[in-house]
Amino acid sequence: MPSPGPGNAPGSGAGRPRFGLGLPGPRRGRHELAPEEFEALALPVGDDGVVIGTGPQDEPAVLGVARPVPFGAVLIGGAWTAQVIALRTVGTGARVAVETGRRQVWTTLAQAANGGHQCVTLHDVGRVPPQGPSVHSPVLVVRDCGARPPLGRVMTAPWQSVLTLLPYLGPDAPRLLGSADLVGVQRVSPEEARQLGLLLGLPQADVEALPTLPETVTLWCAGRSWTYVDVRATDAETRLLGAPRRVD
Repeated sequence: MPSPGPGNAPGSGAGRPRFGLGLPGPRRGRHELAPEEFEALALPVGDDGVVIGTGPQDEPAVLGVARPVPFGAVLIGGAWTAQVIALRTVGTGARVAVETGRRQVWTTLAQAANGGHQCVTLHDVGRVPPQGPSVHSPVLVVRDCGARPPLGRVMTAPWQSVLTLLPYLGPDAPRLLGSADLVGVQRVSPEEARQLGLLLGLPQADVEALPTLPETVTLWCAGRSWTYVDVRATDAETRLLGAPRRVD
């Protein structure tokens, strides 16, 4: 049989060091949990994404922009809300490409976001180059091309989401809303609200509420689910983008 180790040799005193094993210390119970105690270790982790506002129960409303599958959203509203979403998307480490015919609306945001890094790029309508999205460099393409946006060269793709901004419910809205994974609606006219009620299957109470929504509130719809979200801009966002407004 092998000879006992130095620390276990016969006649070794209790106070002698056990070479290679460290000094003996106080004995404690094992760090173990019974199965019924596992619940105590649970963490309140939700979906990854961009906090686009606060929900009806004062909970964070999170939009997953960086996805491994194509994702497209339509926002019928103002550029101010789209800019808040774009700015917060940059804050998560993603890039934003803006396709727009009104660069002056987006220039201030782009200059503020590009603090040493090219996080936000502005492109003329129909001139967005391939963005090369990846899991390490996701992209959000914001299409601010009016009520009748042309077919875009850059489409939804894995790790590349597209947010199409419509100032009002134009003739192409049914097609765009029908192909979108998510639809956001800000304050619209009563007639537009009735049309959206039919297109999105909204309850009558929501149809009546749409013409009265505050500047910062958006009704987000996905399939047969919908919720109201209040942006609640930070002081820094308000200084950069100005006061909340539905019409630019």
